[in-house]
Amino acid sequence: MPEVVVIDACLRDGRGGSPTAVVEETPLSDDERRRIPLMTGASHAVFVAAGEGRAALRFFTAEGELPACGHGTIAALAFLAGNQRFRGVLRTAAGVFTGWSQNEGAQLRAGFETGPVKFREPCPHERRPVLAALGIAPDDAVAGARIASIGRERMLVPLGSRSALAALEPDFTGLRVVCDRLGLLGCYVYSRPDSGGRLAARMFAPSIGVEEDIANANSTACLAALLAGQGLKSITVDMGDALGSPAAITAAAPAGARAGIRLGGTAIVNRRDTLAL
Repeated sequence: MPEVVVIDACLRDGRGGSPTAVVEETPLSDDERRRIPLMTGASHAVFVAAGEGRAALRFFTAEGELPACGHGTIAALAFLAGNQRFRGVLRTAAGVFTGWSQNEGAQLRAGFETGPVKFREPCPHERRPVLAALGIAPDDAVAGARIASIGRERMLVPLGSRSALAALEPDFTGLRVVCDRLGLLGCYVYSRPDSGGRLAARMFAPSIGVEEDIANANSTACLAALLAGQGLKSITVDMGDALGSPAAITAAAPAGARAGIRLGGTAIVNRRDTLAL
């Protein structure tokens, strides 16, 4: 009967965020780990094995294990900070990196550094079915769709405005079929950034059991790396509005597109549950 801490990660102005189940590492089967997101109403669960100045993280959705999860990492860092602060090395299936967190009154602020992002141009046989499943006419998509990898490949798709983004109604069944066939984690659709580097995004990932993610930090890191190559060194991304849970993620590429990305967000402990699996 593990104790689960549900942490709302990547708040926007102190509210909303993505509910994430955080569990101190304990002997559980993968099937039991997959059940925890469903039982807690979270899209993801993160399992934390903590030591002095270090922690190992495993991430699960109802569909199975993921090598990485950005907002899950923010939630884990908030858990590790407790009522004080944490700075140390995090180990995941996708790699080893540095993370930090500290208490700021009722909230916790957390951040971590990713490795470099890999990009490639999507082929027409990849781009066309993805846009069709998203409900985006080829002429409506701003030129510049990319496939980006930071653990797993996902497609980044630009749109010209927040209103066009908000109006999307994807065919989730069709999108899952296409993403499964192409080996994509999902599709991250984003609006044009304003002069201050603020924009909106939506992440669709039915292949991992999450039709739409409230917050997706790793895809935001991919976008930050892409935009850094165009001269924009930092961004703030609004997510979750279509789901009624506003979220925000910051991402910076101080050393440029070819180096790691610094991600950040705030979090708050929502509740504690004890589950009978």
